Amino acid sequence: MAVKIRLKRMGAKKAPFYRLVAADASAPRDGKSIAELGYYNPIKNPPIVSINEEQVFQWLRHGAIPSDTARSLLRNHGVLQRWDAL
Repeated sequence: MAVKIRLKRMGAKKAPFYRLVAADASAPRDGKSIAELGYYNPIKNPPIVSINEEQVFQWLRHGAIPSDTARSLLRNHGVLQRWDAL
């Protein structure tokens, strides 16, 4: 079972809110996820990002692969730099 770290869309129409989740690679975007790792709210000014770094590190240790957008969020929040330093 390949695991990906990706965004799961939540919220109302025209008011997106995303959860950063670990999910099976074959699961649909808004389908069942294994673990919730944080959230991202692009509507607020400035956008709100909250990430549980310990859980992200745990999933990266187990071989989870972040999607392009999730990788960008993790890089901008400094999580990937701390991961590379370990």
